[in-house]
Amino acid sequence: MSKFYFVMPAYNEAENIKATVQQWYPVIEELERRGEQARLVIANDGSKDNTSEILSQLKAQYGLLIPIDKPNSGHGATVLYLYRYAIQEGADYIFQTDSDGQTNPDEFWQMYEKRDQFDFQIGHRMGRQDGASRVFVTKTLRFIVWLMFHEWVVDANTPFRLMTVEKLKPILNMIPEDYFLCNVAISAIAVKWHYRIDWPKITFKPRQGGVNSINMKRIVKIGWKALGDFRKINRNLKHQNHQ
Repeated sequence: MSKFYFVMPAYNEAENIKATVQQWYPVIEELERRGEQARLVIANDGSKDNTSEILSQLKAQYGLLIPIDKPNSGHGATVLYLYRYAIQEGADYIFQTDSDGQTNPDEFWQMYEKRDQFDFQIGHRMGRQDGASRVFVTKTLRFIVWLMFHEWVVDANTPFRLMTVEKLKPILNMIPEDYFLCNVAISAIAVKWHYRIDWPKITFKPRQGGVNSINMKRIVKIGWKALGDFRKINRNLKHQNHQ
């Protein structure tokens, strides 16, 4: 029996959060039926809408849902918070996706079937429907990762990943706590450390409701900051190699 923690950050997702829980909760129930332990953990990152109230109401209906309220710290810091929370709770596997309805719960099972074969399974978004600007960002990130880490990463930032805690823990030690592009760094380090990684093809739908909080101006700002953070992570990696 293994413990699976499904973790999702949520910021102003009042329009999506109920449908997201309804879509993903059957996966949690099916894992329990298969003899595993599973929890769905959603961290409300200081939303300005009523995401928190909706999650509290859903908790009464979905007993394996764990809603968490936290001050706003941004997407990356919240994802890192959730990873550390799951590790503290004794998770063996962590699955991360976002709460905006862009991913397909049915596609989790291809990862589950291969959970013993790979340390990391990171979705490769094919036929993306979330806009040309997002595809451009992904391609740009791939180039930046190659430039900084000298590794070619298929789809570094995918919010659809199953990871073993055993292999994730040492990577988290390399990443600043408030790092926005934490999944990019995790993917790059996993490749650099020659972990067993699979890149299963997944679908990626348009955002199902609400307003995306990331615009092109903010993307450029984040990307510029990421260059400095990547350098810091590289120094951490080199320091570790010298020890």
